[in-house]
Amino acid sequence: MNQIEIIRAVSDVMDALGVAVVSLGVLWGLFCFAKGLITQTIDIAYKTFRIQIVRSLILGLEVLVAGDVIRTVAISPTMTSVAVLGAIVLIRCFLSWSLTLEIDGRWPWQAPRPGQSD
Repeated sequence: MNQIEIIRAVSDVMDALGVAVVSLGVLWGLFCFAKGLITQTIDIAYKTFRIQIVRSLILGLEVLVAGDVIRTVAISPTMTSVAVLGAIVLIRCFLSWSLTLEIDGRWPWQAPRPGQSD
């Protein structure tokens, strides 16, 4: 294997890991939701389920961005591929911030409201 093939394999592993993080996070959330239906109200169990899914999506997006960065910078560092990477990173950052807003009720750079845990 040459260096390009190794880097491509590493970025493919990162992509698979990102998908696995999201998939396992959703499965874990479903398990906790089913367990929560027994011990908690449906509202609390549902809120916990949503938070788990959002957290796994955010973590999965971070891993997928890492795979894209490795692939773009090491394999094909052309202006077009870097521009596409920039667009992908911007979209994924917006998604991460939107998901964080969904969980916390505030943007990541805002201070917590009084009485709100961080």
